[in-house]
Amino acid sequence: MISETKLTVRYQETDQMGIVHHSVYPIWFECGRTDYIRNAGMTYGQMEKDGIRLPLLSMKCRYLYPSYYEDEITVKTGIKALTPTRITFRYDILRKGIHKPIVQGETEHVWANGSLKPVNLKKYKPDLYHFLCKLYTGEENNEE
Repeated sequence: MISETKLTVRYQETDQMGIVHHSVYPIWFECGRTDYIRNAGMTYGQMEKDGIRLPLLSMKCRYLYPSYYEDEITVKTGIKALTPTRITFRYDILRKGIHKPIVQGETEHVWANGSLKPVNLKKYKPDLYHFLCKLYTGEENNEE
């Protein structure tokens, strides 16, 4: 499954040169990840009520082309990797009028309980793990 999140660049997201500041893209990754989970049929809030957290372990961001005030942006989000202990999301950020990503990124998260202790999701919440496996497997099949 690939989720698409539509955004419009706000003035406050640009720097003195009128270009989107590099610190904004991780925020857009979060918007994409939140929409991905919502489009899958759950919410971050519900996951947290169910005792699941997703602390960030690492993030990669590759800046290819700039974006500017009032540009129409699409954040494409998918699962790159899924294990019982971790999940990695991938992001392609596109700007209207450019047919290739302007930014590409990844965030790696650990599955944790409400106390932020790492857990094996396959054992801790097997239904959620199997649900995510189906999304991930379906995503892989769609790309072939």
